Amino acid sequence: MTKRQERAERLMRAAIIAVVRAPRRDLAVPLSQALVAGGVIAVEITTTTPDALNAIRDVRAALGEAVMVGVGTVLENITCRGALDAGAEFVVSPILRGSMVPLCHAAEVPVMLGSYTPTEAQLAYEAGADFVKLFPADGLGPGFIKALRAPLPHLRLVPTGGVDLGNAADFLAAGCSALGVGSSLVSSEILKNQDWPELTRRAAAFMAAVRSVRP
Repeated sequence: MTKRQERAERLMRAAIIAVVRAPRRDLAVPLSQALVAGGVIAVEITTTTPDALNAIRDVRAALGEAVMVGVGTVLENITCRGALDAGAEFVVSPILRGSMVPLCHAAEVPVMLGSYTPTEAQLAYEAGADFVKLFPADGLGPGFIKALRAPLPHLRLVPTGGVDLGNAADFLAAGCSALGVGSSLVSSEILKNQDWPELTRRAAAFMAAVRSVRP
């Protein structure tokens, strides 16, 4: 198994990928520590976070192998290269930017490309994406996942946008490989108040939902 395959397998085992849009770089380490304390070990730091690439470096230095830190909202190849240089262990784009695939694979890093329709999802797969990010997923739902996987069972689907405690288990039961969870986990209020105990509590609640489907 290659390093990229190992990382992809770890993401699927992690099940919950915390999508972090922090207002400041210095919050990246404590919020990641709070997530890991609750059992969420995959952290996607989006490029909308100020100094996001150095935030990735900070988290890797502080938490080491306890966390799997990646980069999200990657729109251009130059940003992708910078994130890989910063040590990102997975790369997520909300769009179907196939040219990122060889960059990530050369670095042994799994990449997730965005899609919304069955055609886009298949094209992301054919471009070499390790995962297909379904975004925004709030208008799709678990039923869409079941319908999509019937003719396209080879797709590793990761819905993002609209995933919460009320539907997380249903998404996983429908066949998703993992879930991207943003504001329903790492809310703006938690970040504003730096309420790390609440973040740990929410992380633990999401992991309990995972265990209800994946004992």
